[in-house]
Amino acid sequence: MIESDRELSAMVQELWDNDVNRLMPGKDYRISLQGKAEGAAVANDDDNDGAGSPLFTFVDENIFKKETFLAFISLLDNYESDTGEPEIVTPEEVAENHKFLDSIIQTETMKIAHKYLVEKHLSPADETQFKEQLYRIWFELYARRGSSRPDSSGFEHVFVGETRGRRTVIGFHNWIQLYLQEKLGHIDYKGYSVNANSPQPDENKHILALQFSWKNGIKPKGSIFIGVSPEFEFALYTLCFLTSPNERVRIQFSFYHVEIVCHHYNQKHIGTTYPVLKKIINIF
Repeated sequence: MIESDRELSAMVQELWDNDVNRLMPGKDYRISLQGKAEGAAVANDDDNDGAGSPLFTFVDENIFKKETFLAFISLLDNYESDTGEPEIVTPEEVAENHKFLDSIIQTETMKIAHKYLVEKHLSPADETQFKEQLYRIWFELYARRGSSRPDSSGFEHVFVGETRGRRTVIGFHNWIQLYLQEKLGHIDYKGYSVNANSPQPDENKHILALQFSWKNGIKPKGSIFIGVSPEFEFALYTLCFLTSPNERVRIQFSFYHVEIVCHHYNQKHIGTTYPVLKKIINIF
């Protein structure tokens, strides 16, 4: 591991250790991996469906009463999923964005990330200015490929999900959105994804590659953290975006060797970001 990755790994380990709102697998939530998704399916193709039941079998929804979760969930219905359709942001939605940032900035995970970014001269020390920086990175609208009008944002793409041509799902790397959409019957979990370079999935680990359909489109392969708090993901992805000019960074924390993919959009916004599990560390 190169030196910068070691330093970032130490920071992510600190974020992980302070993620007090993280759910415990098997206790706070349970998932059912079932079978492997076979190939790039289409939305209603049962032949390639490796899972006859939902991914989530239980989630203790008391966690959703916590401030950061409440503020996060309030943002999930603020977007038009189809790329090419311009986003219209209402004053109420702007207020919800700010409320979410206000809530996560007060968490220990974001305070740790902020302190590190200030030390690296990558973020302003002033909390209000830091929040403005986060707003630009995550919530400022931009035009995705093929669109002439602002139709996307980093937050929408990563945490909410988008559709392209109504046949393909892009982004959508958040477990809370996945759970809530599955509960509403809008998600059809197709099974887990695995290849020769990735470990077998584990229901008790916090990272999963999977395939699912949503809004008549298919996500052929997605990768998400499961059970972590919104503030952990927000802090981690912001760190990777601001500290690394490379779009893939290797980090190690807890049980995991992970590659964080973080595509920059015009060097000002997050285009996409998600984890790719490379190895599970056996500490026993």
